[in-house]
Amino acid sequence: MAVLLQALRLIDPQRINPPKNYIYTGDQIVAEKAGSDFSVKETIDCSGFLASKGWVDLRCMSGEPGEEYKESMESLGEVLQSSGFVKAVLMPNTHPAVQTRNEVQFLKSKSANWFSDLIIQAAATKDTKGEDFTDILDLNQEGVFVFGDGLNPISNPDRLMKILQYLQKFNGILFDQTYEPLLALFGQIHEGFTSTRIGMKGIPNLAEDIAIHKNLEILRYSGGRLHFQTISTKGAVEEIRQAKKEGLQVTADISLYQLVFSDEDMMGFDTNLKVMPPFRGKEDREALIEGLKDGTIDAIVSNHQPQDLDAKHMEFDLSLFGMLGLQTFLPAMVKLAEEISWPLFISKITDGPNAVLGQQSDKLENLTIFDPEENWVFDKKSNRSLSSNSPWHNTELTGKVKFVINKNKFVKI
Repeated sequence: MAVLLQALRLIDPQRINPPKNYIYTGDQIVAEKAGSDFSVKETIDCSGFLASKGWVDLRCMSGEPGEEYKESMESLGEVLQSSGFVKAVLMPNTHPAVQTRNEVQFLKSKSANWFSDLIIQAAATKDTKGEDFTDILDLNQEGVFVFGDGLNPISNPDRLMKILQYLQKFNGILFDQTYEPLLALFGQIHEGFTSTRIGMKGIPNLAEDIAIHKNLEILRYSGGRLHFQTISTKGAVEEIRQAKKEGLQVTADISLYQLVFSDEDMMGFDTNLKVMPPFRGKEDREALIEGLKDGTIDAIVSNHQPQDLDAKHMEFDLSLFGMLGLQTFLPAMVKLAEEISWPLFISKITDGPNAVLGQQSDKLENLTIFDPEENWVFDKKSNRSLSSNSPWHNTELTGKVKFVINKNKFVKI
């Protein structure tokens, strides 16, 4: 069934193109041309909407198996679809961790009917503890090529080096949220003026900077492909920028909410704002934006980490890290749209992450269509997640995904 998308403005990494008609044929999206021989069954007026290639998230989390009450695989699939994402990388931090063929096969069966394509990140060390290796080669036989310990940094230099060497056997890639755990020990928010004023143990920039530097030195020695996840400091951006100039196979992403909030927002002790890495200072934020613009930072992620009410509704220092990030992803971009252009945003959630994964394609076979001006309330009724740990819960937001196409699948949100 062909669908005519009328007066659609398509965003590419260079520009927002003028309105044009496109036809979804059932397996691809093509520009309408005079004399096109398509039997159009439905026409959708896309005036006022924007669209781009389908969005890709390199970092999201499910609670299943083990903590399905936070986010089941079924609910995560619904959240990804309704948020405009056609592809997502799933972190391994479940109970048990994703570390054997059994867990990989379980997740594949659970996501078999998803609208979005799932890429499974398997644990690089057993139980993501950074000690004993998982059977990396055996997991690769199950189709896994992304490895890492998800929420936990691989801080042991020997383990990091050997994992990078193992992954070169099949061109795998190591994802790492890099920081030095002992320097971040007991830390709750960014170490700075705000942490001092409110008497909260801080996490210094040094915890991230020194670990990034160390891991890049190991990468220089061992070779391989290393992707830094959710970097947050000016020093990290500078280290990665220099490494790229030297030709190292290194990439990086940031959490979108790092650009929306700063450590000054922690004055209210809102546990929904407690994330890792923490919101940094203004100088770090400016460095992240510059890193996006000059290509140092390859992708923007949702860092979607559902937490149940009990994990957040307690004393700040006892509450768990993490924030919902998928359904509020577009509204967060809208909040920043005057500062960061739509073409730049789109490049960091389409071509950028696809390049990290080695899955670039010039074909327009998926599409995310959205209204950047529609207002809606993010509340219990509209929330597709099983958790509600977001500072924007029960507030009105601007920006709504309207339609998503992924190959032969078309949904109206």
